[in-house]
Amino acid sequence: MPHLQQGGAMNAINLLMQDHKAVKALFAQYEGLSDRSFATKKKLADQICQELTVHTQLEEEIFYPAVRRPIHDGDLMDEALVEHASAKELIAQISAMDPADDLYDAKVKVLSEQIEHHVKEEEGDMFPKVRETAVDLDALGQEMAARKEQLTGVAA
Repeated sequence: MPHLQQGGAMNAINLLMQDHKAVKALFAQYEGLSDRSFATKKKLADQICQELTVHTQLEEEIFYPAVRRPIHDGDLMDEALVEHASAKELIAQISAMDPADDLYDAKVKVLSEQIEHHVKEEEGDMFPKVRETAVDLDALGQEMAARKEQLTGVAA
């Protein structure tokens, strides 16, 4: 259950961590499928790709610009953007493939591993630094939730 702030609004870090947890669960479901479950694989992979696309857009449009200066770690922020670019490339490849293609499972697996690494850096390094700043995480969370709703049609 996400941690809610006063008034029921979720702060920015909790919103991102909720996304991380949801995508991790989707990857776990994918891993549990049989090799021949092509329709289910495609459905799950598409859902993973959609979730990650919205998540990276929220981070790049709203979260990263808001926290880049306050945390004083340009290298960490640059690495996060490069990791996003790499993930976007794999997402594009997976989205264009058929689940019966030879490298489909391998690409989903590599995407899973890249996202796991990215999440560890955000949750273990970036988020603690952000919490030490004066960034208004509640207001940022409200802005991100509204944008997420615009992108998905679903309230965050």
